[in-house]
Amino acid sequence: MRILAFLALAFFTAACASAAPTASTHSTDRAGTPIVIGESFAIASASLDEDRTYNVWLPPGYEESGKNYPVLYLVDGGLEQDFQHISGLAQLGSVAAMFEDVIVVGVETKDRQKELTFPTLDQEHLDAFPTLGHAAEFRALITDEIMPVIEQRYRTSGSNGLIGESLAGLFIVDTFLNAPESFDVFISISPSTWWDNGSLGENAAALVGALPPKERKLYLAIADEGGEMRKALLKIVDALKVKKAPSVAWMFSDRPDLEHSTIYHREALEALVWAYPRKELAGE
Repeated sequence: MRILAFLALAFFTAACASAAPTASTHSTDRAGTPIVIGESFAIASASLDEDRTYNVWLPPGYEESGKNYPVLYLVDGGLEQDFQHISGLAQLGSVAAMFEDVIVVGVETKDRQKELTFPTLDQEHLDAFPTLGHAAEFRALITDEIMPVIEQRYRTSGSNGLIGESLAGLFIVDTFLNAPESFDVFISISPSTWWDNGSLGENAAALVGALPPKERKLYLAIADEGGEMRKALLKIVDALKVKKAPSVAWMFSDRPDLEHSTIYHREALEALVWAYPRKELAGE
């Protein structure tokens, strides 16, 4: 009996040992594999007199395709800003064949009030934002310093777009009206056109009328924002309607059903579909 009892105990112990999970079965005994969505670079900017980071996302199949791609420059394009969001939309557009493949270049901002605003004499703004008014330098960072590197390093088509929202949207509208030769596609979501007491809206008619005869696209969208912001943006839209600049294809999306915090990614996707139609869908 003792032998049988011993054998039964030994069998039970062995069975329990084999059934119990071992530490090595469930332990994470190796490092995870990093998920890489792009490349990050630093540039010693002469325009800003400091180092600045920009990030690059390439469309699926870039290496094998041999194609040249349009480039979409994303303002507020740091890794902790909007780079992953907008490159994610570009990935969706590619795999779902929703719009043309683009290279996304996210340009990091550090002091948005400084880098994305043009000068103003408004004392309230001067008091609230003491570093304001250096949009021209930030634009030079993109056009004069980063853009040539991108064109040398990657296969680009020569078409350059600009996308952003809020203060970045203001920067884009300012660029479209005052430096229109800089880009071919302008996507501005809920731009802070209240800046400088809505001066972009006040000057829109003259600026739209003076646009050089080069084909370009402009996509404007606004959420439920009111006040000077909406008033100024609607003046820009009115100028586009009245002046009817033949070289400008434009779209205005009024989204009172959305808020400033929810409009960007909804409208960014719509803007990309409109601005970069796939050739086969466009009948070309």
